Amino acid sequence: MNLADYKDVYVFAEQRDGKIQNVALELLGKARELADANNEKVVAMLLGKNIKDQAQTLIAHGADKVIVCDHDLLETYLTEPYTEAITQIIAENKPSIMLIGATTIGRDLGPRVSARNVTGLTADATKLEISDDEAHEFRMTRPAFGGNLMATILCKNNRPQMSTVRPGVMQKLAADATRKGEVVECNVKFDEQKIARVKVVKTVKEEKVIADISQAKVLVSGGRGVANKEGFDKLEALAKELGGEVSSSRAMVDAGVMDASRQVGQTGKTVRPALYMACGISGAIQHLAGMEESDLIIAINKDKFAPIFSVADLGIVGDLHKIVPMLTERLKNMQK
Repeated sequence: MNLADYKDVYVFAEQRDGKIQNVALELLGKARELADANNEKVVAMLLGKNIKDQAQTLIAHGADKVIVCDHDLLETYLTEPYTEAITQIIAENKPSIMLIGATTIGRDLGPRVSARNVTGLTADATKLEISDDEAHEFRMTRPAFGGNLMATILCKNNRPQMSTVRPGVMQKLAADATRKGEVVECNVKFDEQKIARVKVVKTVKEEKVIADISQAKVLVSGGRGVANKEGFDKLEALAKELGGEVSSSRAMVDAGVMDASRQVGQTGKTVRPALYMACGISGAIQHLAGMEESDLIIAINKDKFAPIFSVADLGIVGDLHKIVPMLTERLKNMQK
């Protein structure tokens, strides 16, 4: 393998039902930064059925080139056809870096693509950068040992250098409708015998509407100190007055008090709201990894030595069960 033959930053542009997912746009923002550091291009890989019209959206958010694979077998995500399509793109184009969203699809696709191409994969990276020395190495950083250490990983001898990133970790660029880019159609040759092994018989969509906390501008988050469902009812009331959503730490999800879709942290979702209120959350590093990039952090905790105060912009030492209702009532009175 001649590493000099590999260049450019590629992004898997995940789409569902023909709609580009936010994580793809977030990755394009980071890819733009990485590519500019090496004077390279950003290339988006768009796979699906009748999705070519979405290419301009990717260009507007930072892509210089969009490779469109339009095929009946790619209409609904399946591991084998998507892996085969991307493997053929890699063989033909030789990307240096490849980024994939750490969604349910990306977590399935990333390992298969890396194994098929005999290269490494850094999962759930929280930081991606090009070193500022002469080597210009691609450095991928992720939590390790249960979140107690941050490990920086290099893939020196294999290409592409691959990483998955959870939604909400990176920031997407503002759309620029005037950007110009190249759209290239890709004709994939599928092995029908392999593809025929697995088929989608039926797609069942959950009817329950669950708020996506990663998109919320305001989050009122509860930890072990909230204690129970009644405690979260108080947080719900405050969130309603603030026009936000309720989230939680892993402790409350493990206790069965909150749904896993509401979990913030290393094993939950990464959020970046304008306001994050941490109520009864001690601030373990695993939780901080999922919310420390919030614009404004307000912490309420009885323990004045709680680690959460080290990242908080404003701290309130006291009983959240008394303070939260007081804040809620004050907000109600302000609106009268």
